[in-house]
Amino acid sequence: MRVSLKYKFTLALLGGISTVVLCMHLFGQWSFDRGFLRYVNTVERSRFELLANTLENVYEDQQNWDFLRDNPVVWLKILASTLPGKQTNPEFIERLSRSFKDGKFPPQHGLSPEAERFFETRVLLFDADRKLLFGLRKFEENAQIDPIEVNDQTVGYLGLAPQIHLSDIHQLEFVKRQKLAFFLIAVGMLMAAAFIAIPLADRLIRPVRQLTEATRELAAGRYDIRTQRKSQDELGQLSRDFNILAATLEQNEKARRQWTADISHELRTPLAVLRGEIEALQDKVREVTPQTLETLHDEVMHLNRLVNDLYELSLSDLGALTYKKTEVNLVEVLQKALTPFKSRFTGKELQLNAVYDETAEILVFADPERLLQMFINLLENSLRYTHNGGTLQISLEPGQDVVSLIFDDTAPGVHADDLPQLFDRLFRTEFSRNRATGGAGLGLSICRSIVEAHGGTLTAEASSLGGLSLKITLPTTKGPQ
Repeated sequence: MRVSLKYKFTLALLGGISTVVLCMHLFGQWSFDRGFLRYVNTVERSRFELLANTLENVYEDQQNWDFLRDNPVVWLKILASTLPGKQTNPEFIERLSRSFKDGKFPPQHGLSPEAERFFETRVLLFDADRKLLFGLRKFEENAQIDPIEVNDQTVGYLGLAPQIHLSDIHQLEFVKRQKLAFFLIAVGMLMAAAFIAIPLADRLIRPVRQLTEATRELAAGRYDIRTQRKSQDELGQLSRDFNILAATLEQNEKARRQWTADISHELRTPLAVLRGEIEALQDKVREVTPQTLETLHDEVMHLNRLVNDLYELSLSDLGALTYKKTEVNLVEVLQKALTPFKSRFTGKELQLNAVYDETAEILVFADPERLLQMFINLLENSLRYTHNGGTLQISLEPGQDVVSLIFDDTAPGVHADDLPQLFDRLFRTEFSRNRATGGAGLGLSICRSIVEAHGGTLTAEASSLGGLSLKITLPTTKGPQ
């Protein structure tokens, strides 16, 4: 059977409160019993002190204990005189005397367990030689014994064994009423707890229920769903994290759709050109000439490059793009990439300035083929977009444990709002949307993947030459780490 979180929380809350109330109830009863018994013993102690004073006065008149030795009734009268109000209770004396069938105290046949709880039976009287005159010998071990002094001489000893259990009917009745009150209070607290726990559980579970419903909507594809939770507790943080997750999924979904649309567009264009050219050849509208074949070959190569770029990016996303890293000289790899581009830059009337020592040795732990691929992409990017008569300046800035490689070119530049998106896949700024000059917009994305795989960074900013400045930062090394 499925039990909702609301009822689980309610039962857990009630269980915890019930445990606390039960413990308080049991501890309260235990504490009350001990405290009340301590109070009763304190009251009896006052009576004990009054009895000691009475015996001192009586002994001072009689000068011995002979008047008590064989006359337990006198002893009982003295005990009765110490009752609250100092009034002798004839009924008590008669009831207690009847229990002494042999006329002696303590009786030879003993007392009932109930009678042994009375104050009168727990009092012990000794003469000066510590001979027991009245009382039960069994109480002597636990009794507190004080001397009875007359004219600074010890004439006897008086002891009282503390009460272990309540015996007085009025005391027992009082304790019974208090325990009933404790029980009713505990029941009332449990009822109040149940009355509070149910709406409290509903209030606490409400944001969880909202998150559950929102998660269900999110799983169904509604990425615009958001939760409203402004509290600063864990549930509020969970709600904010959910909103961040939903916003991220929404952004990723938009990027996926845009990615699919852009890929479709990029693939459709060369395919459309190829189809048009081939159909024209089939319909004999155009003749098969070297120029026609070159056009077809260019479109096939463009399509091939696009597919290869997409494949490499997919491998990078999966973490399956292989890197064969070794200790290489960054300057040598850069020079290898620059060599075939010098004539191409000259053919487009572009200057290629290398502002660094070409004989320098800057060691990095990297895959030389991937570095070469990255440099070629960056050089292709500048060659494609820089206006005729412009300049590409490449400089090196060695630092502590890192090296920075900067590609600065001249106009056109990139708008400041477009710089953060420059490394997004298939993103092309307005000035490069014409496919006659612009590529598929994957080159810089691949470059960033390669740099990050080597533990470096690739950033873009406006160049001081008027175009774009791309800064690559890579860690240097003395050898493989």
